[in-house]
Amino acid sequence: MKLKDFSHVIWKTKWSQLLLLTLLSFSGWGQMHSTESRPNVVIIFIDDQGYYDLGCYGATEVETPRIDQLAKEGIRFTDYYAAAPICSPSRAGLLTGAYPRRIGMETWVQRADSNRGIHADEVTIAELFKANGYTTACIGKWHLGDKKPFEPMAQGFDYHFGMYSNLDPVETVYFGDEGVPILRNGQIVKRSAEPAELTNLYTEESIAFFKRNKDKPFFLYLPHTMLHKPLGVSPKFQGISNWGEYGDAIQELDHGVGRIMDSLKELGLEEKTIVVYTSDNGRGPGRNKTQPLIGGKISTWECGIRVPAILRAPGQKVLDDHICSEIVNAMDWLPTLATAAGIRIPEDHPIIDGRDLWPMMIGKAIGVPKPSDKLSLNADIPLRRRWEQGLEWRQYFDRDDFINAFFYHGSHGALAAVRSGKYKAFFNPTLKIYDLGSDPGESKPIRNRELSRKLRGMAVMFQEEMSRDVRRAGEYK
Repeated sequence: MKLKDFSHVIWKTKWSQLLLLTLLSFSGWGQMHSTESRPNVVIIFIDDQGYYDLGCYGATEVETPRIDQLAKEGIRFTDYYAAAPICSPSRAGLLTGAYPRRIGMETWVQRADSNRGIHADEVTIAELFKANGYTTACIGKWHLGDKKPFEPMAQGFDYHFGMYSNLDPVETVYFGDEGVPILRNGQIVKRSAEPAELTNLYTEESIAFFKRNKDKPFFLYLPHTMLHKPLGVSPKFQGISNWGEYGDAIQELDHGVGRIMDSLKELGLEEKTIVVYTSDNGRGPGRNKTQPLIGGKISTWECGIRVPAILRAPGQKVLDDHICSEIVNAMDWLPTLATAAGIRIPEDHPIIDGRDLWPMMIGKAIGVPKPSDKLSLNADIPLRRRWEQGLEWRQYFDRDDFINAFFYHGSHGALAAVRSGKYKAFFNPTLKIYDLGSDPGESKPIRNRELSRKLRGMAVMFQEEMSRDVRRAGEYK
């Protein structure tokens, strides 16, 4: 498809939505929930927040009572992975449910001069929900291209407010003296954006969106600009933490989360709304002996890509005050939240890598459910992935092992490591295996022939799968 014709992109999107609705109506999956009873969904996506940078994850330098409350009232994930250790690929993975590499979006970031973005043939989580009666919004930083075919409104969002780019010098150089604009549905509302105003602006816009759509199901994707550098903190929150400007910015975000939750409660939507809180990538390593993980943004050491994640949805019977140590990743949200909303992912949906974990979230399954057990609406989604296991690997792992492994990709898109259970293998420059259970700081490689064969075999099979099933990013010419 030639994406230089934007009208073609709109036609494609509308056609895919119509086809999706038709499939749902014939299959009966779309009748699981009436439109009125479907839960709202809010994904709060923080930029560059590290694993240990919330009170409920061990931070002592900041106070985050409202985010900690989300964890108390829901599930806190200890082994949750972003799709990538850098902004744009991470966002692409969350929105499409596919490894960024599978959709051609694995490399670095989409600056203002980029002619690439999510291909029009991909189906984002926003498109999926919009096609099933949801009003959709993206409020915050997009960072997936500013050309027409790649804008939020071309990727399933009814409404966008925020920025397409970052505010660091690497990107502001493309905007000259006028600075980076704040946009509403593609139209400039202010120029230039000031870092200190953004957290409050996005919070206000989110609350206004709730009020406009309180009588119908909505999907809000709220990707904050903070905590990316340059940091910005409004005067009310300056100097309130014990962690300088970074800590102050975290506490302002916490206040914003509290305002969002208070607004949902005031509108009678708190019990009807699923809230996800997570980060797009890591930031830095642990700061004391109780925080052993190492690494930072861009790296594939644990603190580069393992990040905070919380799910709260008491009205949907999600477990409360629960700690989940299963391996969960950003691609899992698309099929999991689709099931929560009663949305069946149709057979012609592009192949994705996410798993439907809803049974685990509501206590129907202990641990990650097997796709073959068919415990939920989209349980079979992982079985659509290619599975052609060579004889040499069969004694080391099975299909479920492969589906539940996590494949780490670096900021340049190459496969760097794989995790299965508590074991993680790095492949370059030489194979090194770590037991994250006993050695979370990745300091003492272990030797084990069986594990070496297993993890190397998984990597080989994944590489073969990607070589056959990788798809192109969209290109604007």
